[in-house]
Amino acid sequence: MIGKTATATATEMQNNFGRYLALVQGGSEVIVTRNGKEVGRFIPRSAAVSYLTDSLTGILKGNTDVDSEKEERLREKYEVTD
Repeated sequence: MIGKTATATATEMQNNFGRYLALVQGGSEVIVTRNGKEVGRFIPRSAAVSYLTDSLTGILKGNTDVDSEKEERLREKYEVTD
């Protein structure tokens, strides 16, 4: 969790977007629901970066050269031979 968390229905979000945007800019997370089910979240940019890095933990191990990994995976995918 980031700071405070607010919950809003999709209709509330649509009708009061400026208010919820201000909450996110202030560091809060806004959970959006439709028909009582969570459909999405608005989070501050700094938290999004944190979520992305956390989700990549363990995928790239050691001192990995991202460009060579990308090239190798594309070569495997499209069966490019040198």
